[in-house]
Amino acid sequence: MPAPREIRNKIKSVKNTQKITRAMEKVAMSKMRRAQERMSAARPYATMIRQVLGHLAQANLEYKHPFTVQRGVKRVAYLIVSTDRGLCGGLNMNAFRTVVRDIREWKDKGVEADVALIGNKSISFFRRVGGKVLGTANQLGDKPQLEQLLGVIKLLSDAYRQEKVDRVFLVSADFVNTMTQRPTIRQLLPVEPVKDEGLLSNWDYIYEPGSAELMDTVLQRYVESQVYQAVIENSACEQSARMVAMKSATDNAGKIISGLQLTYNKARQASITKELSEIVGGAAAISG
Repeated sequence: MPAPREIRNKIKSVKNTQKITRAMEKVAMSKMRRAQERMSAARPYATMIRQVLGHLAQANLEYKHPFTVQRGVKRVAYLIVSTDRGLCGGLNMNAFRTVVRDIREWKDKGVEADVALIGNKSISFFRRVGGKVLGTANQLGDKPQLEQLLGVIKLLSDAYRQEKVDRVFLVSADFVNTMTQRPTIRQLLPVEPVKDEGLLSNWDYIYEPGSAELMDTVLQRYVESQVYQAVIENSACEQSARMVAMKSATDNAGKIISGLQLTYNKARQASITKELSEIVGGAAAISG
């Protein structure tokens, strides 16, 4: 059995760790609320523009924008959103496993895949596993801005326009609730039509000032809004997952401290018993 002093040092060390994890839990809780507010504020716009463009994709367009044209698939690209920091449970690895499985399914069909990466964790992961990386973005902070994402968005948009890739998928975590974050893969390009049985077979909108100018602007805004929404939603998922992970670590530290305290009491009791035995033995020797 370890000496009481060693056990006391272990207890002190675990208590210090527990203080850190408890503080990190509170910080993550505070950041989570603000991240959820940003996510909720951006969701209606991202949802509505996705519905509008999905509806528009079924129209008999007088101008065929490249982002609405379906073509045979020879190569796909994934824009993968991850966190810059760790200590957020299985959030990143769940997304990575999902996308790696999807890439394998495409490769089984003879289709190659490229990746564009947002966040240090995805950059580190694909540096290890390999693959063609089209572009990266990282160090977005707790309040990501669209300007930080425009570079990687342009790389993917240009690759699709130039037919270097035939599908673009967006990979991120969906915020279900504080305890649940679900990795998802959505098709970003080309725009997927929204099913509507009530639509006529041959119809279109009236465009002002013109279909080409309007579609170019709206479709680019669509891509930007979907990527930005994915990033801020992933940020809310990150803070929720970190809060849960740090709470779990704090609780586990408490259990370890309780076990060490019990071990310490037993060691101290054994030490006292030994000392009493030596005193009694010494007294008996003297009296004898």
